Order: sequence, then structure tokens, then C-alpha cells
Amino acid sequence: MITTDYSTGILQYIPFFYVIWSDDLLSASEISIVQKVIAQDETLSFEEKKQLGDWLHKDHPPHDEELKNWKLTIANSKVKLIESDTYPLTSLSQRLVKGDNVNEALKHIEVHLGIQPNHYNHLFDVEVVHEKTSDEYDPKMLDYMLKGEHTEVVDEFRKFLDKPDFAWEILRDKDEFRNRVLKQVQLLGKAGYGAMAYPNAYGGTDNMPAYAAIFEHLMFVDGSLAVKFGVQFGLFGGSIQKLGTKKHHDVYLKDAGETKLLGCFAMTETGHGSNVRGIKTTATYEKESDSIIIHTPGKNDNKEYIGNALHSKMASVFAQLIVDGKNEGVHAILVPLRNETHETLEGITIEDNGYKLGLNGVDNGKIWFNNVKVPRKNLLDKYGEIRDDGSYFSSIKNPNKRFFTMLGTLVGGRICVARGALGGSKMALSIAVKYALNRRQFNDNVKVQEDLIMDYPTHQLRLTPKIAGAYVYHFTLEEMIKRYSDDSQPDKRKIETQVAGLKSIITWFANETIQECREACGGKGYLLENRIADLKGDVDIFTTFEGDNTVLLQLAAKGILSDFQAEFNSAGFASVLKLLQSQLSDKLTAINPLYSNKVDAEHLYNPKFHKHAFDYRTRRLTYTLAMRIRNYIKKGIPSYQAFLKVQTHLLALGKAYSVELAYSVFCDHIDTISDLKYRVLMEKVGCLYALDQINSDARWFLEQGYVGSTKSKAIRQRVERLSTELRPHIEVLVDGFGIPEHCMSAPITQ
Repeated sequence: MITTDYSTGILQYIPFFYVIWSDDLLSASEISIVQKVIAQDETLSFEEKKQLGDWLHKDHPPHDEELKNWKLTIANSKVKLIESDTYPLTSLSQRLVKGDNVNEALKHIEVHLGIQPNHYNHLFDVEVVHEKTSDEYDPKMLDYMLKGEHTEVVDEFRKFLDKPDFAWEILRDKDEFRNRVLKQVQLLGKAGYGAMAYPNAYGGTDNMPAYAAIFEHLMFVDGSLAVKFGVQFGLFGGSIQKLGTKKHHDVYLKDAGETKLLGCFAMTETGHGSNVRGIKTTATYEKESDSIIIHTPGKNDNKEYIGNALHSKMASVFAQLIVDGKNEGVHAILVPLRNETHETLEGITIEDNGYKLGLNGVDNGKIWFNNVKVPRKNLLDKYGEIRDDGSYFSSIKNPNKRFFTMLGTLVGGRICVARGALGGSKMALSIAVKYALNRRQFNDNVKVQEDLIMDYPTHQLRLTPKIAGAYVYHFTLEEMIKRYSDDSQPDKRKIETQVAGLKSIITWFANETIQECREACGGKGYLLENRIADLKGDVDIFTTFEGDNTVLLQLAAKGILSDFQAEFNSAGFASVLKLLQSQLSDKLTAINPLYSNKVDAEHLYNPKFHKHAFDYRTRRLTYTLAMRIRNYIKKGIPSYQAFLKVQTHLLALGKAYSVELAYSVFCDHIDTISDLKYRVLMEKVGCLYALDQINSDARWFLEQGYVGSTKSKAIRQRVERLSTELRPHIEVLVDGFGIPEHCMSAPITQ
């Protein structure tokens, strides 16, 4: 017969047992933890240990009636569950038995099983003293980790932004909006922030990573400001810096950095959006006048969507350079657009693109050139020059290599675009989390206040994995900008492949995150005053500019295939055998039932499992893609058509490679964290990211036999559980983004 009259030793364990058996994730490893604790608890008698042990058989769980009695016993005690306690469930148990000292054995169970208040505050019929967030971690420490080497620069920049000129406003008239953003950009230029990535001689600090960090911060002020800042200093000024030579730097770079010379980056054309190599604008060298003639040959060959077009006095125009009747490929030429009184020069036509979905503070426009003549010296000639005798010369003989070398110098722009999108997602997450920690809704107990919406598992699941993704991508982009800025590595082809993929998955991630945050805030998220609506409109285009994501992922996949081909051919037949052997080994590992259905927490939380899963997916997709293309070509299908047939495969590979890269970089960063407590927190964040990614592509892993249905289900459940385990620290995590308080102007965050 079941009784509610329990000894003190057993009574203190009842809250834990009630939570354990109410949790459908009880695994062999978790049972082992509890069994070990009970065995070592010297406060328990032999009989008490035997009784508790009898309740720990997964195949013979306690009767439902027993669980009801446990719940009744706890309810009748009139104890309170205080979420702000360091160990809430252990404290509840001690109050239950009126004990003064904390039982270390119970504390061990609470810590190692990852039990959080959200697991049980609806299970017990007791009064719950709610807390919004824990004080176990300091958000300033997380912010310091994210700022890294840029701490001093970022802190000063945040102070600089704390003035009325940068206060967020609702502006819907595009001309008024554009003028305000122009003024903001000019203030940033005068303060030296625009030139930060330029050499010291031209007003900069030669610090591209710090420039990327402040670029992200501008998204906290306004997306239009970030983009116009990027166009003026990153694209226009950056093209002069990276594609020009000293004569261009001396004349233009300092003025561009100080906004004395406003410029634009005229690459994209109406008819050839992502196909830069196929642009139609011509730049024909005329030997008689020693000039270059810029011309728009056809109706759809104009430059379009050019940021800063309405305010600029000069453009970096990308065109087909023709010398002595020969097309030498795409080059950049500096072309004046307006005079000192801001009148458009002869032969140039500029039209406003008008209102857009977002970024209406950016003056996007269309530009046509009608035989516009500029001096030969205006050619940005670092990689290709027209000599005094009128002949063309480039130290890079291969036109393809020359073209990609030119574009490779502008990879920093793609990193900044990804960084800006990520900043938008951080802002949205901060707003959504703070709203969820204030908004209450529903409760089945009329005696207590309604529950915080952040305490609902579904709400945790929609936001927490996104927060994990933001941390992973932050440290990944930090590493990418560091590699890109390393002048000791002049060949940027590998980093270009990496950034092409990362820019794609991160800008898509940002848009998905902002949409999730909008919905998580209900109708409040739809109001302009709460910022998410503008973030949604502004960040949307990040998936398109600096390279359309679908095109960039194919570029990344082709880069991976090139590396694969080099590996495939490097050692001839022996290399092929080695590759096939590794593929076979992977396959055997994947279909091994012991591996594909292993579900214990120790395995699922292990980074070695995550890395193996990501590596397996990337290598298998690479191998099968290469074999498909090879088979098509063997049948006589042209390589271009072969690639068209495998486009979806290319996209899958690009995404897989990018996720693996991001997680690998993040894990490397975790190893550098000296504070054990914060390293453990970041490990949990990384684990949530990895399992969420595997869960998101569960179909592929199931199709390949890499995971079985049991393991797939366990991974999904672990994503939910980790989201709940991070709930007490969720405000700390978003505060760790370091968004200045003066930028958090959304009323629903107050």
C-alpha cells in the first residue's frame, strides 16, 4: 500500500524523483548519476537507499499513484519554490524537511542533470516566487568576450553614439530620412571612424577588424546608417584603397574617409545583377586624348541600386576595359558624377530608385553614362594598368585569376554585410527576450499571477537556439575578418570561399531570427516604435547585396570542389583509393546501429559527435557531387549544363560546409576562454547550436543512415531541453551582446 508518510531521508529526494519521472528524457546515464549520489549519501540509511533505488528502474517506474502522492506531500507542506535561489530544487527539498544545511548530494543531482525551474514550476502545486533571470553570470563579462581585441575602440564608439544625432526616430519621408543619415555619416567621418580600415597616412588606423565591429554597432542605431556608412567608407573608399595605387590614395583616400569626397560603388547593372563578369558598361581607352571613355551601351546596362548615388560626387565604376580593341576584362575607374554645386556632369544621368521595403535612409539610384571621358590616371590600376605608350599590362597574366583577385580584395565587404545582419538579429533577440521577461499570459492557478511568456517551453525553443547561433556566428566572423586582414596571407581564394558561404547562411539566419522575434512579440512586434519592423525591412536585402546568397553558395561549393579535385589528383591512384576507403569507413560507421541510435547525453553533448556529423555531411556531399558531375561529363554533357543539373546539390554542400566551418571556429574559440565557468556556458551554447543544426537537417542524416529514428528524436528533445536549461541565463546572454542602453529605445523593452 502506498503511503504519504515518508522518512526525512526519502522526503528530501521526493521533489527530485518527481521531476525525474515527469521528464521523458530520463536516460541510463542520468539514472547512473542519481544512483551514484544515493550510494554515497551518508545521511541515508540502508533501507532508505534501497527504497530510493527501487524507484530508479526505467523498466519498472513508480506507479502513477505514487507520483500523485509525492505531489500531494509537497503541496501539503506549504513550502515555496523560490527561483532566485542558487539551487532552487535543492532549497525546496531542504525547506520540505525543515533542514538548515544544504545537502551536497541533492545539489550534485540538480547541477549534473541540468534541472532548471522551468522543468518543474508547473509540476508542483506550490507558490512559485518567480525571477526573470539569474545572477550566476555577468553580462559585462560576456560583452568583454565578444568585444575581444576591440574593447577600447568599441567602448569609445558606444560613448560617441550616445548623442541626440544618433537617437532613433520614425522617419517615413525618404528625403528627410536621407538627409539625417547623411549628416550622421559625416559626423562619423569627421570623428575618424570611416577611415579606420585605411592606412595611418590617410587618417586611419589600418584596423579592418575594429571597423567591422563598429559597422555592426551602427545596426543598433539604424540599418540605413550602417549601409550608407559601408558604401561610403567600405565600398567606395575601400575600392580606392584595395584596387588603386599610391597616386589614387594620395588624392582621394583621406577625403573619402573624412566625407569631404562623397562617393558610390557602381558595379551592379540592371541586366546583370550577380554576374559581375558579364556587365556591359564599357571603358574604352582612347590613345589620342589619353582618356578612358565610359559608356552604357544598352537599355538595361545601366548601373542600378547604387547606394549614395544621389549624394555622391564620384563613383567607382566597374566596366569592361577595352584597350587597342581588346577586352581586358572588368576593371574599376573613378568617374566624377557632379560638380562643386552638386550639378550632374555632362553625359551622366542619375535617377532615384525610390522607396524600398527598407533602408529608405539610403539614396539608391540608377546611373547611365553617355561617352563620359575621364583621364587615364582614373583607372584603379593595382592589378591592371594602361602604360604611357597606351599598352595594357598586368602582372597577373591569367584573366580569370586577375578578375577573381580583384573581387577577392573586396571580401571584407561581405564580412561586414554578414556582421551587420547579425547585429540586426542581436537587436531583435534582445527586444524579444526583454519583452518576454515582462509579458505575462495564462496560468491554471487563479491564486498566483500569470506566467511570463519566457517560461513557456515553446517560447524558449523559438528564441534560445537563435541566441546560440548569434554567439557562434559572432566569433566566426571575428575570426574571418582577422584572417582576411592578415597581409602575410596574400592569396585570398580560400577566405573568399569561406566568406561566400558564411555570408549566405548568416544573412538567412538573421532574417529568420528577426521574423521569429517579430512573431514572439505578437502585435507589439508589429509596431514601428518597437524597432523589429524596421529591422525586418532593413535586413531583408542583406541576403541579396554583396552577392545573392544562392549564387554565393554555389561559388562556395565550387571552391570546395576545387580543393577536392586537388586532393583527388595530388597522388594519383593512391589518393583515389585512400578517398574511397575513407568514404567506405564513414558509411560503415554511419549504419552501425550502436552508433546511429546512441542517445545518452554524454554522447549527444560531445563536440566530437557534432564535428563528426558535420564533417561526414560535408565530405559525403562533396564526394557524391563530384561523382555526379564526373558522370554527366563522361556522358558528353558540357560542364556548364552538368553544373545546372546539380544546383540543389551545390547549395546543400555550401550550407553544410559553412555550418561546419562556423562550429569549428567557435569550438576553437571556446578553448581560449580561461574562465572555466564562462567556458562551460559557451560549451552549452555551442552544443545547442550544433544539435539544432543537426536537427534542422534531420531528413538528410536519416536518409544517409547516419542517425536512426531513436537518435533523431533524442536530438530534437535535447534541443528543447538545452533551450530550457539556458532559460535562467537568457537575459544575461542577450545583455552580453553589449547593445548600448541608449540604443534600446523600443518601449516594449522597458
